[in-house]
Amino acid sequence: MSDLLWLIPALPLAGFLTLVVLGRRLGDPIAGWLATSTVGGSFLVTAAVFVDLLSKDHESRRLTQTLFTWVPAGNFEVGMGFLADPLSVTMCLFICGVGALIHLYAIGYMRGDENFSKFFLYLNLFVLSMLMLVLGDNLLVTFLGWEGVGACSYFLISFWHTDESNASAGKKAFVTNRIGDWGYMVAMFLTWTVVGSVNYSDIVATQAGASPIVGVTANMLVVLFLVAATGKSAQLPLFVWLPDAMAGPTPVSALIHAATMVTSGVYLLVRLNPLLESATWANDVIAWVGGATALVAATIAVSQNDIKKVLAYSTVSQLGFLFIAVGTGNHVAAIFHMVTHAFFKALLFLGSGSVIANMAHDQDMRHYGNLRRYMPITAATFIVGWLAIAGVPPFSGFWSKDEILSGAFARGGAFYGLWVVGLVAALLTAFYMTRQVVMTFFGEEKWRSLDAGGDAHEDAEAAHHDDAHDDHAHHGLTPGFEPTESPWIMTVPLVALAALALVGGVMNLPFTSGTKFLEHWLEPVLAAEFHHPHGATLWALVVIAIAVAVVGILAGLGVYVRRRVEPDVVEKDVFAHAWYIDESYARFAGGPGRKAFDAMAWFDRNVIDGAVNGAGWLASRSGDAIRRLQSGQVRGYALGMAVGAALVLGYFVTRMGF
Repeated sequence: MSDLLWLIPALPLAGFLTLVVLGRRLGDPIAGWLATSTVGGSFLVTAAVFVDLLSKDHESRRLTQTLFTWVPAGNFEVGMGFLADPLSVTMCLFICGVGALIHLYAIGYMRGDENFSKFFLYLNLFVLSMLMLVLGDNLLVTFLGWEGVGACSYFLISFWHTDESNASAGKKAFVTNRIGDWGYMVAMFLTWTVVGSVNYSDIVATQAGASPIVGVTANMLVVLFLVAATGKSAQLPLFVWLPDAMAGPTPVSALIHAATMVTSGVYLLVRLNPLLESATWANDVIAWVGGATALVAATIAVSQNDIKKVLAYSTVSQLGFLFIAVGTGNHVAAIFHMVTHAFFKALLFLGSGSVIANMAHDQDMRHYGNLRRYMPITAATFIVGWLAIAGVPPFSGFWSKDEILSGAFARGGAFYGLWVVGLVAALLTAFYMTRQVVMTFFGEEKWRSLDAGGDAHEDAEAAHHDDAHDDHAHHGLTPGFEPTESPWIMTVPLVALAALALVGGVMNLPFTSGTKFLEHWLEPVLAAEFHHPHGATLWALVVIAIAVAVVGILAGLGVYVRRRVEPDVVEKDVFAHAWYIDESYARFAGGPGRKAFDAMAWFDRNVIDGAVNGAGWLASRSGDAIRRLQSGQVRGYALGMAVGAALVLGYFVTRMGF
């Protein structure tokens, strides 16, 4: 199977190139089916590689393939190589599996769009870039995919770029990610300086050898890679791009926020786990950045009314849990929750897209209500995703989130505080997701009171979707309007993802060593074993986690169903404005930041360029002065020679004492 690794990224590449040449001719829906089949093919090849690795013993679960030497530059040589081990294959399985379902869903969702083929061209390129990121056997190939997903996110977020807000959202994502890219590049340069290579195998060998990277160097490297991960995985303070990414079509939201781009930062840190094991305080920084992000994003989600914005801040919060796991050394739990999150978050985003498409592209949950009656499949599958993310057993999210929380508790000391932060974030998650489900699928049918062009929310998608996407005008819900269920091509992925969200937890159950399949599968890749609580302590933590989920759900029902407390009590302006973080950035960039940038531009123009121009002016003037001595008259030259000879003679006479 090592000879076939290239097929995994090659199939989406073939789909991308085909759509570049023939996309317009293929049109709707053939272009979508072609793109879906290429990603599905990559999933089948990855499954074959998985079976092949599974048949080997732990030490042999590693396949490599180098296609060619990419960068031959003296002592610095990098090959275009792929690495298939338990970590990269796990990533490829859910990238291609969930990605194929999202592609299938998008065939129905994007029906009638004038740029239908271009959309799937971008999707294939995105999947290709993500596969390069996780399959690369060195930091440079990973960086190629890293930059690829960044560029594709710009294309997809600003897909309807004729709207200024959409174009701005794409640029915001692109620029914010460049900050993280700075950290990646500096860390990569430092790694080569210290190790003499950027290959993962050489980094692992160095850490396992007699002279591993330790101390200040290890901490510096980890912090730099954390900066990179903070940008891609939307952690404080660089999370602001992700909520604005909702400007893209809903399948883009599902693809970026569930199975691909936002997980790449966590993947990078777990891939470099031998380096993290040698660091000290840098791991604590990772954990507390994750804890702060999980809590802050959860509070923000409580007050959002856009159905996709709730899920966007939920993604930021869940990614915070992944950073908690990485920072506490609980790498198996990080990958476990990454996989289950891909299942239920893709389900929730696609479910929200089903609602949006059938509500005349109105994204305001205050205009919904009782949609379960008209969209039973969407409602049932969405409720599965709700219970999974809320942490209700036996749904998948309960097992993975509980493993992260119990791991933080096991570290003891200051990490008890991190465990409490995680519990509060988990409680808020159950609360705001209950709020979303109640406002959307239960209660009064508020959309019946909306007149055409009235209070209905006209979002970015409405402004740029072709009318063929739905049977209603985009400027409000017409009188007599009633929502209907989405077509099968959109509901089949929902059912499949709901099944995965329900049973996905079985891959790593905590009961016995024999039920921890994912942990045993990842053992060859991880540098150290993590010790979880056991016995009565573990069961107490499980009970607490269940109680937190139940309390969060009951609180949500109490506020939004029974009205025991008015929603205004919990929906604060500071949460609705995302703690004013984004607005503060904007004010700084438009005020002191703009002045500082103008001052730097003036310094560059007048001081730096002035010095260069001044040197040129001085050379020019000097040349003009010297040129006058070149008159072309022989008598002048003869006189000059005579004067020169006299001066030389005079010098020797005076110096020699004649």
